[in-house]
Amino acid sequence: MRYSWSMGDSFFVRMWPRLVRNEPPLVTELRRRNLAGLSGRVLEVGAGTGTNFALYPPEVTAVVALEPEDALRAEASAVADARVEVRPERLDEYVADEPFDAVVFSLVLCSLPDPEGAVRQVRGVLRPDGELRFLEHVAARGGMLEGLQKAADATVWPRLFGNCHAHRDAVGLISGAGFAVTTVEDRMLAPAWVPIPTSPLVLGRAHA
Repeated sequence: MRYSWSMGDSFFVRMWPRLVRNEPPLVTELRRRNLAGLSGRVLEVGAGTGTNFALYPPEVTAVVALEPEDALRAEASAVADARVEVRPERLDEYVADEPFDAVVFSLVLCSLPDPEGAVRQVRGVLRPDGELRFLEHVAARGGMLEGLQKAADATVWPRLFGNCHAHRDAVGLISGAGFAVTTVEDRMLAPAWVPIPTSPLVLGRAHA
């Protein structure tokens, strides 16, 4: 997907590798569960520094990992094993030579400038009974945290954090693109009264 500005010199690119190296144990466990049970060929959209690579089960035979940002892609390539092909294309540039058994989104829909288009596009690269796995920041449901998310999205948050928009409805985006959402689990990084815009998370599965 096309970023809305050049991320090469951004605070986010400098900061993200440190964040994922020190991410909360809950996020690591949710990453692991997001990938559990996958097999065959997988497309990972927005691979970042390759944090997911070591968590793919052995039944996964190939991973095509898209990461258009140069610095993040270099870190991902350094940790990729023989199953993983790290590629520089954005999703809208990538042409699959054969269908995938699954597509993985991990903390990426919040940052795409056209998340609706991204979800529609991945339907086209999945085999007919393929699966979409997702772990995403999501919009809070009312209260002070929802107001904080909206305020953050309207001001500095996207510019500081790689176009991240905290108040996005990932499940609605996925179901709106024609996927059948089969599993949804809501989690919180912190209590609702703690002012962290990206605290609400959703872990889920959907079928094309």
